[in-house]
Amino acid sequence: MNKLYFTFQNKNMKKIITLFLFSAIACNVRAQDNKVLIEKACMDYIEGFYEGDSVKLIRSLSPALFKFGYWQDKKTGKYAPDGNMTWQQAIDYAKRVFEKKKFAKADAPKKVEVLDIMNTIAAAKVTAWWGVDYLLPAKQNDKWMIDEVLWEGPLKN
Repeated sequence: MNKLYFTFQNKNMKKIITLFLFSAIACNVRAQDNKVLIEKACMDYIEGFYEGDSVKLIRSLSPALFKFGYWQDKKTGKYAPDGNMTWQQAIDYAKRVFEKKKFAKADAPKKVEVLDIMNTIAAAKVTAWWGVDYLLPAKQNDKWMIDEVLWEGPLKN
């Protein structure tokens, strides 16, 4: 009976371990999928401004977007608020870039770092020609959209 009990427990333990491993793999795959989708939204954000591509911005920005930042004053060297940007203002900015052909230089930085991912919110940092932006995307209808941006222009000496 001892041998039979041990065999029964061993089979159940194998099932539990197998189930646990599959669950862990599924969670990791889902987290990796979210990371890739967040990186894509962040890259669409940068490229939308760089290329004047309003389609990329529409794809990545929530209509409730609130973007606020600080720019360094050339005379004083101090950073001061530079106002906010709404979703419509972001789209209009991209359209002006495209119309005037004022695209970012080919070697302009385009760096995306996903800092944290939760179930429906995330945090990311992007580095672009204009400085550093901290982005707060949220998962809306299974799509990651950027809701808020806080940025600071580059240090100029």
